[in-house]
Parts: sequence; structure tokens; C-alpha cells
Amino acid sequence: MDEINVQNQRVIEKLKGAEPFLVDVVPAHTVIPELNDKVLLHAGPPIRYEEMTGPMQGSCMGAALFEGWADTEEEVTAMLEKGEITFIPCHHVNAVGPMGGITSKNMPVLVVENRENGNRAYCTMNEGIGKVLRFGAYSQEVVDRLKWMKNVLGPTLSQTIKEMDDGINLNVIVAKAITMGDEFHQRNIAASLLFLKEVAPGILALDGVDLSIKEEVVQFLADTDQFFLNVMMASGKATVDGARRVEEGTIVTTLTRNGKDFGIRVSGLGDQWFTAPVNLPRGLYFTGFTEEDGNPDIGDSAITETIGVGGVAMIAAPGVTRFVGAGGFEDALETSDEMMQIYVEHNPNYSIPTWDFKGAPLGIDIRKVVETGITPIINTGIAHKQAGVGQVGAGTVRAPLACFEKALVAYAESIGLDID
Repeated sequence: MDEINVQNQRVIEKLKGAEPFLVDVVPAHTVIPELNDKVLLHAGPPIRYEEMTGPMQGSCMGAALFEGWADTEEEVTAMLEKGEITFIPCHHVNAVGPMGGITSKNMPVLVVENRENGNRAYCTMNEGIGKVLRFGAYSQEVVDRLKWMKNVLGPTLSQTIKEMDDGINLNVIVAKAITMGDEFHQRNIAASLLFLKEVAPGILALDGVDLSIKEEVVQFLADTDQFFLNVMMASGKATVDGARRVEEGTIVTTLTRNGKDFGIRVSGLGDQWFTAPVNLPRGLYFTGFTEEDGNPDIGDSAITETIGVGGVAMIAAPGVTRFVGAGGFEDALETSDEMMQIYVEHNPNYSIPTWDFKGAPLGIDIRKVVETGITPIINTGIAHKQAGVGQVGAGTVRAPLACFEKALVAYAESIGLDID
């Protein structure tokens, strides 16, 4: 037991020591070579197209139309049903994706470098609210926005970041924003504005870029309260992938969902997936929608809870509790206190004033999860179960206990423990 604790501490030190910097925004295929020809990345553990729920299938439709692989919905559907498009989990190629997570070769991705380890991670940019690809919408409006992000937003941010001396230190933004009421899953208002503060002067100073384009980009960033979510996701992925190099112990290095299965990976068990059926989020639905309309849990955005923010750090953003239907301040405090029964320690990098300046939770131990029966709580948007509709609410969801039980059995076997 002591040896496992020592191993876990080595993983924890990698998580604490991560130095994520945003260094570029580039077309996905330039940094993810697997995105050649008709290949799409998706959220969660591996899944086949026919198993995907409506929102993920809708995102596939939108991505194919964006890439110009077909001209009509009927043609795309035929391609998908014939198996002409290959699918790869984002997590298998150093990437993460929100909700459906669908990423295609020409979509611009954020590039985050963990300078403590030298590894990089990638995530698409946030599209804003309303009918968006990540929630399964694929109308012409959605495709046009993706093209604008490819042709305008991505190149403008890339040029701006390259003009900076050292990229953007994301730990600094997170440390500030967590004291301003963000938990980095459902609430990123402060972090998004701090990000805008970092890039706006550089955007305005760019040579050879029309003023109208600069104004478009700045306005989009100002309007997109959740823009930093995707930045945080890439930061989280870069952080855990650095820690995954310590291939020992019982610390969770991935939490993710594909609408069918919830999947986790563990430090001492490498790339092996442990899955169980996802749960249905519970929360508040937009006017005209009910729980009957909601899609089961989906998305790689639980990378935030993996590194100890998001729902498990609800106390940092008590205002979010009303939005996700989780009560008030006392409920936020109770949630984060409960989570500390399954996390190893507090993260000194992310000090939370409303928690008596204790740091955010850090390091889920599968042994603690199985022993207590407490599973991580995740803040999440809720997609409509039908493709093309989009977001219909927001809430919270619990990871299924079975994932952790399976992982603990496998870990025990891996170190030669008799579990009979």
C-alpha cells in the first residue's frame, strides 16, 4: 500500500508540475497526421458509427459537409453507412474534443505545449452558443461558421500568438480566473475575458490584416463566454499526457464519454480503457425541452474534472450551481468536500478563495472511488438526442462506478495480487 502511495505521488507531482502554454492555432492535419483523407476524430473511448447517438452522428454530418466530402446530407449518410469514413478517438492522437468531439483535417486546433515534459495536445476552438457542431447541429449556418473559423479566426489567432515572446502561460490565466468565479467547465467567463485581454492588443497590432477582420475576431472572442473551455481542455490533455509517462499507480488519467460508454484510463495501466454505460445528465432544460429530449452523457470535456476542476471544484463557482440545477453555495461546498474523499490532495496552483484558499482537488485514486462508492461529478451541457437540434440544457452527471471497479481489478492483477 505504501509503495502504491509513493507511485501515486510521482504521478501527482507530474500533474502539479505541468507548464501548459498555448503556442499556436493550426489546421488539425498539420499536427495530427492520422487526419488524412476521410478520417474523423471523436470524443470518448472507441465507438462505431452505428453505435453513436444523434448528436455525434449530426456532428459527423456537419464535418463531412464542411470538408466538402459530399454536397448533400443523403450523400454523407451513404458514406457513413458504407463505412467510408474512419473514426479515431481524440485521446488516441493527443487530442480532446467537446461534446461529440468530431474533428476533421481542416478544422483549426489549439496547440498547447506542456513545457515541463515537452509534449503537446490539441483541441478545436469553441464555436459559441446556439446551433453548433459540437452539439450535433449541421445546418449551413454551422458549416459557414466553421469555414470562418478556418479562414479567419484560426489564422488571426495563430499570427497573434506567434508575435508573442513565449506563447500564453495558461496556468497564470487559470490561477487568476479560479479566484474570479470560474470552474472551467460550465463557467469560463473570467478566463475567456482574461484570454481576450492577452490577445486583443496583439490582434489590433497585426500588420497586413484588415481592420474589419480584427474587429470580427475581437467581437467573437468578446461574445463567446465559453471560449476558454476548449483552451482548458487542451491544457488538461497536455497535463495528463505528461503525467501518463509515469506508468505506475492508481491515479485516473482520463475521464471521457461518447454518448454510449464512459471510459477511464489509469496511470499504472497505460492506454487500456475501462468502460461502463454512461448516465443521463440531470439539470435544467431550456424552455420547451424536458429530460425526455436529453442525450446521454457525452464529450471529452471531462478532462477538466480529471485534473480537478469543473464539477469537482464547484465551490470555486457557486453561481454555476443554479444554472446546472444543483442548488446554492452550501451545495457547492458539499460537492467539493465530498470530492476530496476520492482525490489525493489539493492543487496549490489553483487556490480557491471560497474554500478558505484551499487548492482545487488533484488526483483521483481509483482505490478511494471503489472504497467509498463516490464517483466524480461532472458539469456538462446537455445535447438533444436527435441530430441537428443542438443544446437543450445544462446539468451534472456522475461517472459510473463500474469503470473504476473494472480498473481496480485489472490493476490488482497487473501487480500480482490475488483477487479471488
